[in-house]
Amino acid sequence: MTPSREDAVPGAGSPGQPAWELLLPAVGAPPRKRGRALQEALREAVRAGRLASGTRLPSTRELAADLGVSRGLVTEAYEQLTAEGYLRSDRGSGTWVGGAARSAVRGARDLARGVPGVRVDFRPGTPDLSLFPRAAWGTAQRSVLARLPHPALGYPDPRGLPELRQALAAMLARRRGVVADPERLVVCSGVAQASTLLGFVLRARGLDAIGVEDPGSPEHGRLFASTGVDTVWLPLDDEGLRPEALADSGVRAVVVTPSHQFPSGISWSAERRAALLDWARTVDGYVLEDDYDGDFRYDRAPVGALQGLDPERVVYTSSVSKSLAPGLRLGWMLVPAELLDEVVERKRTMDLGNPVLDQAVLAEFVTRGGYDRQLRRCQRAYRERRDALLAALAEHLPGTRVSGIAAGLHVIARVPGRFGPPERFLSRTAEAGVALRHLEEYGTARPSDGDVRLVVGYAHLSPSSIVTGVRLAAEAVGAVTRGR
Repeated sequence: MTPSREDAVPGAGSPGQPAWELLLPAVGAPPRKRGRALQEALREAVRAGRLASGTRLPSTRELAADLGVSRGLVTEAYEQLTAEGYLRSDRGSGTWVGGAARSAVRGARDLARGVPGVRVDFRPGTPDLSLFPRAAWGTAQRSVLARLPHPALGYPDPRGLPELRQALAAMLARRRGVVADPERLVVCSGVAQASTLLGFVLRARGLDAIGVEDPGSPEHGRLFASTGVDTVWLPLDDEGLRPEALADSGVRAVVVTPSHQFPSGISWSAERRAALLDWARTVDGYVLEDDYDGDFRYDRAPVGALQGLDPERVVYTSSVSKSLAPGLRLGWMLVPAELLDEVVERKRTMDLGNPVLDQAVLAEFVTRGGYDRQLRRCQRAYRERRDALLAALAEHLPGTRVSGIAAGLHVIARVPGRFGPPERFLSRTAEAGVALRHLEEYGTARPSDGDVRLVVGYAHLSPSSIVTGVRLAAEAVGAVTRGR
């Protein structure tokens, strides 16, 4: 006896609900699209579990009669979904829902950095994204789309578009004092990809460890670890890496931020720069220079990049993440001749090159002077915000000392121990909705004098928000101070 339609589809919806009710919206599609709509409705019902594994479906004749469509339409839908694995058909015993399909997770989570309940976020590393030059960027996009030849939309040179490499090389030589050969410039997805590329190349050459500054960015360690390269923390003093620690480390490659060290804010002395290069030549090693914010100096002209002193030992990297927006994922690296072929081949196998349109727009933006104008605009805004931060700290947290050169997008603020201890300071300010980072998060050194050393980012905040955030932090720790 053939089961009734109600018995044939247990779990299809409410008790006793026939299968055809799940498919009625598909039947309402235009005639030419009805077959595809019916297939998609059945497919989605299986994926979502409304038609459970093992459910027997009505015959093609019965379902066609219920839906008011041709039997051929239903037969075609059954055959297509059987071929895809959603249904199974046993000759003489009907069609059943197969067991291969699993419900897909619906919705998309946002894993971008964020802290709920924060009123003022002083964490470093983000520029003011409201300064992104939307109008000028849009003009460059329209210009590029109008003139870009069709063949240019194919797979690009893995090093990057020639016009972008030429534009960047000229700009970097002029602004950062690097030795910039366009043939040795590789466009990449920011400094993160540049570091990863170098890690793979060094690992293939037998180097299994790389030195990183202490304190320094934790991201360097994570990036190199992904390539199989360990990191060795190397201590800093007020002039740069300590030469004796570097010599004793046994590494043959290091990552440094000499123009504006992150996070301490110092600029390496000329003596330490020379000593680092002497070390690299002696051990036949390499230096990865992360020039993450070298354009932003507020009291004098920026110190030139280290790479200009020895382009065969220094891999120079930078990006538009601080000057335009990190979401563009556009950066570059200048590679020593000995490493170039290996880096380019690794870049080719990693992603076949960066998006052509984005590269062409950046080339247009740089060539037409838009990038220089953007840097000047950011320079004015960030200098004003740094001044606002220093004034607010002096007023609301008296005795706080700010160290490092007048540059970049963050400062080191050393808050007197009477507002601490550090754990309580950070706990109370977090409760007040102020997000702060402790210097201890960036290395292995642990100061013991009781002061609270903070890495305070300010570039992404308006002057009024900076003042509000410092005031809220001061009120939070002031209440603790009075209660002790």
